[in-house]
Amino acid sequence: MGAMGGVVVLCSVVIFSLSSLCHGLSLNYYDKTCPQAEAIITNVVNKAVKADKKVPAALLRMHFHDCFIRGCDGSVLLNSVGQNTAEKDGPPNISLHAYYVIDSAKKQVEKVCPGVVSCADVLALAARDVVVQAGGPYWQVSKGRLDGRISRASETRQLPSPAFNFSQLLQSFSQRGLSGADLVALSGGHTLGFSHCSSFQNRIHNFDATHDVDPTLNPSFAESLKNICPAVNKAKNAGSNMDTSPATFDNTYYKLLIQRKSLFSSDQALLSTSETKSLVYKFASSHKAFTDAFAKSMIKMSSLTGGQEVRLKCSEAN
Repeated sequence: MGAMGGVVVLCSVVIFSLSSLCHGLSLNYYDKTCPQAEAIITNVVNKAVKADKKVPAALLRMHFHDCFIRGCDGSVLLNSVGQNTAEKDGPPNISLHAYYVIDSAKKQVEKVCPGVVSCADVLALAARDVVVQAGGPYWQVSKGRLDGRISRASETRQLPSPAFNFSQLLQSFSQRGLSGADLVALSGGHTLGFSHCSSFQNRIHNFDATHDVDPTLNPSFAESLKNICPAVNKAKNAGSNMDTSPATFDNTYYKLLIQRKSLFSSDQALLSTSETKSLVYKFASSHKAFTDAFAKSMIKMSSLTGGQEVRLKCSEAN
């Protein structure tokens, strides 16, 4: 796929055949209709990051969770209405936050170019901007996504789980046209942010019939996690940072993974094939190799399309 070409078209028919026609994206999509869009979004995002260092992890994860359900159509931004429970209220998304940044950016863009820029594009651009703000790579974001009208909490079961093994992860990614190399690169997003105990509890208590703790975990690291997250955990917000520099987009995640100090089963799974393991080592030893690969895989993932309209307000369909 031509990562930086003028037009990127990528359709995942397997997942989105009912909800999406192949919708072309281009780098200059808003050049005539809303040339200020990117600058406005970047400005709002940068202010939000200055005020709250947790915003980068939140928006990057939000974009990922959006794209993996029905394509990058902003469906994760919709509120639950009436009998319908929306994606944002599905179990994997309960901990998503910082929706206010996307709402604020959209509001500012609407003032200048009403009804032109989709919420899905706002989120894709914001995800790039937060990575840059956290010290990560810049990439050109193709635009022209449409917003979806359907958002179902039940569909969040399709999201890859922190407890997934390698074959489950690979299947989830390949159904969306993403490779094992994309899986390793995009997992590097775990360099940002914080995880609640529930996402890694399976590795530190009652792991299997013979081990209480996952034997692939570094023992002293496992012990520190057990102290934070006891078997009967009463502290609602207890958890651990994803790596030792949770506000900085760097390759520390891979270095810790090699030391067996990663949080999730899905992180550890990246060491289970020779191809993915060699990429983990490559990214651990070269920050540039990681950031180049991450940007390329983000372009690929962000090009999964869905949606039917340009929403006027991100939290509700027109």
